[in-house]
Amino acid sequence: MLEHFFQCPYCFEEISMLVDPSVRKQEYVEDCEVCCNPILIQVGCTDGEIEFFDAQSLGQ
Repeated sequence: MLEHFFQCPYCFEEISMLVDPSVRKQEYVEDCEVCCNPILIQVGCTDGEIEFFDAQSLGQ
């Protein structure tokens, strides 16, 4: 597991999450640990490293 830090698209606080680099493409929704709003997470991994990471608001 790799720890990845990013900024919440709602409250702009820096938060972190664990990413499993053995899964090549991932997309899921996870709540911000600070403001509890849902964040759409998209991750792409290659050779055990994060190649792409995107965190977006769900546009409510």
